[in-house]
Amino acid sequence: MPVRQKRQLRRLSPVWVVEMAALWISHVLVKDEAAFGKYAALAGPAIAKHGGQFLARGGRFIQLEGSGRPRNVVVKFESLEAAEACYKSPDYQAALVHAQDASERDLLLVETTD
Repeated sequence: MPVRQKRQLRRLSPVWVVEMAALWISHVLVKDEAAFGKYAALAGPAIAKHGGQFLARGGRFIQLEGSGRPRNVVVKFESLEAAEACYKSPDYQAALVHAQDASERDLLLVETTD
């Protein structure tokens, strides 16, 4: 049975805006396992603290187009703003320091359609 998307209404004067869920999608090539391990140990709890729910975290994948990276992560947040706030938070930024030289990453936030 499919899980129903929880929508939140937020008033931005004078209109109401429906906040849609958002996905945090990261494609990663790890160059230094030890340093990246420090990032992962801090990033997971920081993301969870901000309401992120891991949907995929380094599992099997099939690259059909473009150039891929061997590690892919997908996290669901309640809104695009919540995902961005997590990224900008001091606790996630503290984790990110360990990933910068330890990996090559592409990261995007995208709002879902329902």
